[in-house]
Amino acid sequence: MITRLSYAQLLETNWALQHVGDITYWQCVTRTTQESKLFPVPAYMMLSYANCFYRYPSLLRKIESRMSAEELGDRARQLGTKVNTLTMGWAMPGFYLLGREWLINLGLIRPEDAVEDVAYVMDFWKRVSLAYHRSDYHLTNKDYTYRSNLLSEPVLQVFDADLYDCEPGDPLHTAAAQFTATISQYVFLSHCECRIGTCNDGPYNFGEKRELLVRHFLDLAEGDYPWLDGVAKDVPYNNLTVPVVLKDTHFTLVDDWGSFESEPEFKQENVCRVGLYTSDPLSEGFIPVGMESRETLIKTFESLRDTFREATARLWKRIAGWSRDQMLDAGALVYYNVPKDLAHFAGVYEQADWMEIDVRAERLRPLLNDEYGRDVLTELVGLISLPSQQFNEYGMTAFSNKPSRTHSPIPYSILRTGDYTTTVGPLYPGITNLPKKEGAWRTTWGELTLAEFNKLASDFRPAYHKDDLRYLDEVFVKYNAGSPEADALYRAHQASSRTLEGKGAGLRRADIASTRR
Repeated sequence: MITRLSYAQLLETNWALQHVGDITYWQCVTRTTQESKLFPVPAYMMLSYANCFYRYPSLLRKIESRMSAEELGDRARQLGTKVNTLTMGWAMPGFYLLGREWLINLGLIRPEDAVEDVAYVMDFWKRVSLAYHRSDYHLTNKDYTYRSNLLSEPVLQVFDADLYDCEPGDPLHTAAAQFTATISQYVFLSHCECRIGTCNDGPYNFGEKRELLVRHFLDLAEGDYPWLDGVAKDVPYNNLTVPVVLKDTHFTLVDDWGSFESEPEFKQENVCRVGLYTSDPLSEGFIPVGMESRETLIKTFESLRDTFREATARLWKRIAGWSRDQMLDAGALVYYNVPKDLAHFAGVYEQADWMEIDVRAERLRPLLNDEYGRDVLTELVGLISLPSQQFNEYGMTAFSNKPSRTHSPIPYSILRTGDYTTTVGPLYPGITNLPKKEGAWRTTWGELTLAEFNKLASDFRPAYHKDDLRYLDEVFVKYNAGSPEADALYRAHQASSRTLEGKGAGLRRADIASTRR
């Protein structure tokens, strides 16, 4: 049998494998080690990778049966959700391919197995990521010298006009700093002591040696994670975005993990403007939270700070009663379901799809004691020393200068021999040691059942995404700034702005500054 994939498709798939592998190696050798005294982090990461390999092909096809990858990227670009730099830039393809590589080394599959699955997953990633990065014309942050300019000018103008000035010692500055510290601790714990619940994008030039960093805190309320039922009963928003402007600070890196570095280092005293927003697959862009006045924003930050402190205390008590298998499941599922919000956008989310361990991955649980989890993860993503990852001794790969690759290419010989398999097959049953999801989903439309959420998401399109505006970009606006279409695009994003509502296109940064004054 000759593969249905062409030589060109295999070339592009192997390029994608190498591209993601380069990002993986660089991220893993330049970032801190993922460790925890509470959760078996390396073990749950390995379990998640196997789950990704077995389940992503079926689930991504299910999502795309309702909404294309390109539309998903377009929808997510102007929001703060789990479809973000971390999940689309690296985690979704990275986790899938790490699962494949581990299984190759266990002897369970060969590089020429599930080739149509691999090609589809990488093609889906490329299409959704290009659409998501449409505003800066890159595939990943790595390709943009580790930065991202995801947001369009209309969104950035609203931030520029509406963010409040602050300085060290004043009530707003203090409240924002305390809130950020508190919510960061909560999200880290709710995501089983990993980084996946937070993401950053930027920087954006705000003039006068000031730069904007957009900070996202995700999956905060009662929703997909069953362990937050009751714990997060008082949390009023599932996602929160905090745009911050820093003076005299240049962000030198915003990477594909959503992490950042700056010169000088991020200092709270350099924060000079701040705001607060929420969004989700049902929202018309970023919705202001407590932004009616400076005093309201201060009170909102303080109230949410207290809410997250109380929720964190409840969460500690819940996790303290978990078994190791429950911790292993929760951590693996947090990692595995990084692209789950794609299913929410498409209106096809099902709890069993995203909150269970596939029985094929479950077979590997007995291997995953702490020592094996630590050592195999180190070899897989740090040392790149597993047998499948080695190639001819003359090679010098990116960053490492070693003859080793993170991901095994698909052999081109399958075009001649036909010796390959196409897929891992359909979705298999799953298991979980965690309690079943019982509560509702917190959304920008209030508390919804899952059926209600899916129905609304299936029918919903924000104004700026509808066909008459979806394809209008900055190049169109540049040459048609006075047109009714450009005006409509800007007005759609300005609808919730307290200062720019109805002003339309044609504003420059100096006009925004004048409006603020």
